[in-house]
Amino acid sequence: MFRLLLLLFLTWMSSALVSVPLRRTRSIRTRLRADGLLNEFLKDHTPDMISRRYAQCFPSGTPSLRLGRISERIYNFMDAQFYGEISLGTPEQNFSVIFDTGSADLWVPSSYCVSEACANHRCFKAFKSTSFIHDGRRFGIHYGSGHLLGTMARDTLKIGGLTIPNQEFGESVYEPSEAFLSAKFDGVLGLAYQSLAEILGSPVFDNMIEQKIVDQPVFSFYLSRKSSHTRPAGELLLGGTNEALYIGPIKWHPVTAKGYWQIRMDSVAVQGVSLFCPVGCEAIVDTGTSLIAGPTSDIVRLQQLIGATPSHFGEFVVDCARLSSLPQVTFVLNGTEYTLTSEQYIRKERLGKNEICFSGFQAVDIISSKEPLWILGDVFLTEYYSIFDKEHDQVGLARARHPPEP
Repeated sequence: MFRLLLLLFLTWMSSALVSVPLRRTRSIRTRLRADGLLNEFLKDHTPDMISRRYAQCFPSGTPSLRLGRISERIYNFMDAQFYGEISLGTPEQNFSVIFDTGSADLWVPSSYCVSEACANHRCFKAFKSTSFIHDGRRFGIHYGSGHLLGTMARDTLKIGGLTIPNQEFGESVYEPSEAFLSAKFDGVLGLAYQSLAEILGSPVFDNMIEQKIVDQPVFSFYLSRKSSHTRPAGELLLGGTNEALYIGPIKWHPVTAKGYWQIRMDSVAVQGVSLFCPVGCEAIVDTGTSLIAGPTSDIVRLQQLIGATPSHFGEFVVDCARLSSLPQVTFVLNGTEYTLTSEQYIRKERLGKNEICFSGFQAVDIISSKEPLWILGDVFLTEYYSIFDKEHDQVGLARARHPPEP
């Protein structure tokens, strides 16, 4: 009987439901805009410019340099806002990372990094970890607004109360981008499917499932509308869902391609009239992208319909006094309508003494063998609690439960 109780206790201790608090920071786009550097940055960080300037620096065969792959790299450092804490090594070394469903790799800066960006962030010191295993292979990750080079390694990873031994990760040694220099976070922890990974080996959540250290092969996100000193800006829950943070029921959407968390979208409607994606298209549920993105031709027309006009910031703005008169925008996913009001899809930011209202939509053309791809980023996910189910390959969405506005 004693052995049976001990076995049950050890089994219970080996799996867990772990909450990771998320913090909100000003996005890189906001920082660059405030410093008057945004326009110059945008000129130098188009995919074509990055490819011509840095392609020769990457190891031969780098997957993200394949024809068409650059445009598919939708992870947008410029608008990333939510991040949390992890640790690597023995003893633990702490890092802040973006928990990103739009990529599949884990990387942090190395103490051997030669870029200025690394001097502003916490760097991994391999020589101080007794559990470190050197790999030696090189990797390159080519993002839309940043790129990096490094070497691969293995070590013990901790997230919340969970310990994942022998986890593959990248040590970045070269980060020649203004995006990383301005970033509040140290690295990225990808939560997409393994086929999207640049670093060979099992992504973090796949390892958690294989080692049976989570209750269910499910993780979920809650993103708050506002930050406060008394409560975190959001939550990543590993191993299940937090019923206190959403209003049921949950609507489930099958994953249509196992790379990004990609689902079927029936149409996009403005004030109840279906105007975009009329015969269906695909949508990517991406916590690493702040805005909602779609094909350029559709987004330009959508900006016109909500009364947004181009600004000298390179973004679309609306008159803050007109918010109450702007139309609702509805995304129809597998027959279920997800509607955003203007207060939800418009971002208010202060620039000096002025409040500016920015459109929450942006143009991103992603090369795809199927229909055009849209990206449902944090503007959408703030309103809808998102559940990512690896066992059944599906995404669940439910209305997020936000506290009443003061």
